[in-house]
Amino acid sequence: MQNIVIIDCGSQFTQLIARRVRELKIHSVVLPWDAPAERVRGLTPLGVIISGGPDSVNAQDAIAVDREVLALGVPVLGVCYGMQLMTKYLGGTVSSGGSAEYGVTPVEVKGSPRLFKGLTGGSSARLNVLMSHGDHVAAVPEGFMVTAATDNGVIAAMEDREGRRFGLQFHPEVAHTEHGMDILRNFLFDVCGCQGDWKLEDWVDSTVREIRDRVGSGRVVCGLSGGVDSSVAAALVNRAIGPQLECVFVDHGLMRLHEAEQVMAS
Repeated sequence: MQNIVIIDCGSQFTQLIARRVRELKIHSVVLPWDAPAERVRGLTPLGVIISGGPDSVNAQDAIAVDREVLALGVPVLGVCYGMQLMTKYLGGTVSSGGSAEYGVTPVEVKGSPRLFKGLTGGSSARLNVLMSHGDHVAAVPEGFMVTAATDNGVIAAMEDREGRRFGLQFHPEVAHTEHGMDILRNFLFDVCGCQGDWKLEDWVDSTVREIRDRVGSGRVVCGLSGGVDSSVAAALVNRAIGPQLECVFVDHGLMRLHEAEQVMAS
């Protein structure tokens, strides 16, 4: 199974990136920011996406992804904070303040960079994209070229001349970004070489078989809050072993009006 690893730096959009990758029929795995490079390598990914986050890369206690992730020999796409972190690691410059941008912003794409393949027609093109950043890349690392910028002169996209490392200051995974899925598609298929043959149904079937084999004739207790994680876990285990599963829901009195009843009904 082909994998794309997404490293979560705290962005509210990390799970949406994972969803977009899966919508393109590619399996994705989300790892925390402090996952060692060897853990990433162990998943044999065809590519890595480093997500955005609320930190400033220039802060002393900023989130710091394992530098060796950039040396795994697979393509890397840095989104927002991920682009800034890549810039800092590779010798570029990230500046704080002065050019903060939030909301839909027009950017101009120059030439035919690899991530924007098929979107520019060989000349400049303007796209509306979703920006959400305080810091910005002031100078790209050696060996990189600027492939898009805002009207304020903020670097919006970069890629290295070897075609293995890419950065986007904007969020391609959101609906507000024009051609965002095309940009992700270019990275996943053209750069990483993904085939797009993964099916969620296949994963569900294999997971159900794995649970059934592991539990055997035993019984399972599931703490069920009603949230997405525990509900999906309960549904999968229930499909695998049926009445051998006992779900426990605790109404602690701090839920929204009638939410406890809805969870119990579900």
